Amino acid sequence: MSNTTIANRYARALADVIIGRGETDEVVRELSDFAVMMSQHDQLKAVFASPVVQLDRKRAVLGELLTRLELRPTSSNFLQLLLSYSRLHDLDQMLRALSREIDARTNNVFAEVTTARSITEQEQSILKKQLKEATGKEVRLQFRTDPGIIGGVVTRIGSLVYDGSIKTQLAQMKQRLINS
Repeated sequence: MSNTTIANRYARALADVIIGRGETDEVVRELSDFAVMMSQHDQLKAVFASPVVQLDRKRAVLGELLTRLELRPTSSNFLQLLLSYSRLHDLDQMLRALSREIDARTNNVFAEVTTARSITEQEQSILKKQLKEATGKEVRLQFRTDPGIIGGVVTRIGSLVYDGSIKTQLAQMKQRLINS
């Protein structure tokens, strides 16, 4: 079974629990913070990944971390479950799957918007409204700038890309001139 399939199964199960308990945002934030902490501490990752370190020792280390971090029980139990099944290393992939699962269940969609320059809050609001109308879903936006697109907007929603960049329009115009 692939890691993606496993991550999706854990994500669906966790989504059932946290949506049902109304603690979606909190648990996602706590687990994301834990994943960031793990990525910044190579020795900690090594302890959890090592086949030499006994499971009881790993549980003790995780227990100490969870006590210090004061995570809610749902987050703590999920991390302990991952450790028990040697899946703690898949947490990042599970969080991505969880985000997709939550979006699907709550009629939300994530969009990455690239512009040549920073855009104002008013422009962001207009873009969000247009994307909501186009998708029929609530839209969570992440903005980034890339001067290489020259102007316009490139929006990625899942595997769908709306490319309204000047760079792409110039490339298409060039191709039409070559083909004429």
